[in-house]
Amino acid sequence: MLENHLYLTPRQIVAELDKYIIGQHEAKRNVAIALRNRWRRMNAKADMRSEIVPNNILMIGSTGVGKTEIARRLAKIADAPFVKVEASKFTEVGYVGRDVESMVRDLVEQSVSLVKTQQKEKVKAKAMEVVEDVILDALIPPIQDDNNPDARLNEATRERFREKLRNGELEERKIEIHVEHDAGSNVGVIGGSVDEISMMNIQEMISNMVPRKSKKRKLPIAEARKILLEEEAAKLIDMDEVKAMAIQKAQDSGIIFIDEIDKIASSNRSGGGPDVSREGVQRDLLPIVEGSAVNTKYGVIHTDHILFIAAGAFHISKPSDLIPEFQGRFPIRVELNSLTQDDFYHILKAPKNALTKQYQALLASEGVELTFQDEALSEIASIAFQINSEIENIGARRLHTVMSHLLNEFLFDVPDLIPVNSKLVVNAEMVQSKLAGLLNNRDLSQYIL
Repeated sequence: MLENHLYLTPRQIVAELDKYIIGQHEAKRNVAIALRNRWRRMNAKADMRSEIVPNNILMIGSTGVGKTEIARRLAKIADAPFVKVEASKFTEVGYVGRDVESMVRDLVEQSVSLVKTQQKEKVKAKAMEVVEDVILDALIPPIQDDNNPDARLNEATRERFREKLRNGELEERKIEIHVEHDAGSNVGVIGGSVDEISMMNIQEMISNMVPRKSKKRKLPIAEARKILLEEEAAKLIDMDEVKAMAIQKAQDSGIIFIDEIDKIASSNRSGGGPDVSREGVQRDLLPIVEGSAVNTKYGVIHTDHILFIAAGAFHISKPSDLIPEFQGRFPIRVELNSLTQDDFYHILKAPKNALTKQYQALLASEGVELTFQDEALSEIASIAFQINSEIENIGARRLHTVMSHLLNEFLFDVPDLIPVNSKLVVNAEMVQSKLAGLLNNRDLSQYIL
């Protein structure tokens, strides 16, 4: 996670995004401004702070051009709770309010998880001291009676083992510990429907009433330490404080990414049928995006300052097919460019998480060194671009298919036929040979993701 992320300038945010995403400079600029505006709002005068609303963003572009990746990386840069939903899923179960509100509840869950992790990190040192004593007690039970002649020897032995513990010399030794777990709190309701938030409250109430159980487990010290550290850290943090901080964090810095927004655009305003359902979904989403209060099991969250980023291909419909009120809540519109062959080449080579680097890491775990010649990367990019042009354009996702087809034989043969310390070099000739079938076979449906 980036340090001082709140103080990154828009240019610095774009530079961070550039490490993972090729091209799409206009989209990066707009999300960078939106993120910096978060910091600007929090530092504005108090009387204006609540009046400054986020400029939600509508990204328009075909699949695989980087829409989701931009939003996800932005959330990581901001250390912000992030949720991705598909607008089309709301049509599957009808357009009732509780369905669209679920994305806000998911955001709060993410926020609680983030804050809890941060708080546990703060108490980690103190928890580690407690855990060390628990492990020592399991290895060498202490003698409490000072008059016992063996007490001094016992204490000296414990100190020697404490040193061994800290040096990692006892990681494989097994000890018996008590592990706490929740008693089952699954609840069913007979004779009447209960809404989602009420059901969550009932389950939490019953969970709090039923005492936690513990059972003995014999585990290696390395594994026992992780479990005990989690338990002790949880005891040291104040969950009420965590909930309050999480709600605030979700409200001030939460990001909700609504994908496939074009699937709920109505192409026929005067008609009925599916278009009525699509408009219904938009009208249910509208109050969430405009700003409303949503009940969650952690408390009420106000959505006024959550940043919403919507995205869609808009192949069949167009942004103007969305209802006017909904369009008005996404004032920033960015059209993402289709990826070129040169983009594919750079996607394979430049990003920190490039596919080539992922495959190199996979094979390095088996002691095999994998390298790609520049000409090979150009050839892979050319083939992926050609298939996209001739069959179906699925953007950068096509590279996953092509790379898998190219390297699956190596992945299968390691380590049986390709031993440890081997070096594999992918050159242009190998690429042409292994991927010839992809280009020669016109029926490529099996390769479309």
